Amino acid sequence: MKKILLAEDDADFAGVLKMYLEIHGYAVSYCKDGEEALQLSQKEIFDICILDVMMPKLDGFTLAEKMNTDTPFIFLTARKLKEDKIKGLKLGADDYIVKPFEVDELVLRIGNILKRSEKRSSIPTEDTFTIGQYTLNTNRLELKFESAVQQLTQKEAALVIYLYHNRNRLLKRDEILKAIWQTDDFFSGRSMDVYISRLRKYFQKDSSIRIESVRHLGLEFKVGY
Repeated sequence: MKKILLAEDDADFAGVLKMYLEIHGYAVSYCKDGEEALQLSQKEIFDICILDVMMPKLDGFTLAEKMNTDTPFIFLTARKLKEDKIKGLKLGADDYIVKPFEVDELVLRIGNILKRSEKRSSIPTEDTFTIGQYTLNTNRLELKFESAVQQLTQKEAALVIYLYHNRNRLLKRDEILKAIWQTDDFFSGRSMDVYISRLRKYFQKDSSIRIESVRHLGLEFKVGY
């Protein structure tokens, strides 16, 4: 049984949503505000989190920043602002749903996200990769440059490894998306752009490593050029 953390300050709405999700076979833990959800997330492991954006004590965006980013999460909000959706994408959200919505749609989206999560490329058994002047430890998810250490998420590490194994060749965007995100939809594409931006910052200390975008085609992970 998959475990869901539901953080929603509207108790009536949350009660209906919790009941509906449990009917579909999920185990749901409900929290009435962001602070309570953060505390619970530090004690238990969940398969997916559903976070309302506007909550007391700790809003959904701040909560997502403080939680384990490797756990898939969906934002729920009554706000339709484009800026909010972009912010949610930058935080690594797997989906962003505007209220009101059909609960059946939410159930389908949860199922799709969990399937993608299960299919994501696993980290290879090799302990370390040397990438230019960097060393990637796949067990500890650490990217090292001299004495500096950058902690990676599981998805960041998987993306680095995929790019490294396909280095110095043009990769189409849909190739990368299907390998790491298991889908090439618009939302995942925007999410990938955020991850690529992060990797560019991580590798900026070695000028021989570049992630170059080719307009309308894809990108190339260049090492040693």
